[in-house]
Amino acid sequence: MSQPAASAASSDAIPTTNDAASQDVLVQYVVLRRDLIDTWPLGSVVTQGCHASVSAVWSNKDDPFTVDYCSPDRIDSMHKVTLEIKGETQIKNLSEKLTSAGIIHKLWVEQPENIPTCLATKPYPKSIVSSYFKKLKLCK
Repeated sequence: MSQPAASAASSDAIPTTNDAASQDVLVQYVVLRRDLIDTWPLGSVVTQGCHASVSAVWSNKDDPFTVDYCSPDRIDSMHKVTLEIKGETQIKNLSEKLTSAGIIHKLWVEQPENIPTCLATKPYPKSIVSSYFKKLKLCK
C-alpha cells in the first residue's frame, strides 16, 4: 500500500529542481482515521501519526525536498497538515490513489493487530500534493 523510498523512476515524475514548485512551502500531510479518533485514546492516535510521519521522513532522508524540510534553517518551522478520513476503507483507497499518482507516502499499519491507522507523505511542495487532500477535513 505505501510506496518505498524514491526510486529513479518515481523521481522523474516529481520535479526536484529550482523551479516554481521549489518556491512553494514544503509540507508533510498526515491523515488520521476518524473512527479511531472517536474510539481510541487520543495519545494512541497521535502516536500512530508520529510513527507514520517519522517513517515517511526517514525512508526518504536523501530526497531533496526532505533534506530541505529537515535542514537546520527550516527545522524549527516545519509545516504539517493533519487531516482526518472516515475509516479503514477510505485510508486504503487514499493510499492506492497516492501510489498511482507517484506520491511517496507511508501507510502506517499497527502491528501485531495489522490495522492501517494513518498515512503520512514525505515532504513535498504544497502545490504538488494539496489537490490529493482537498476533500479531507482538518483533524479536530
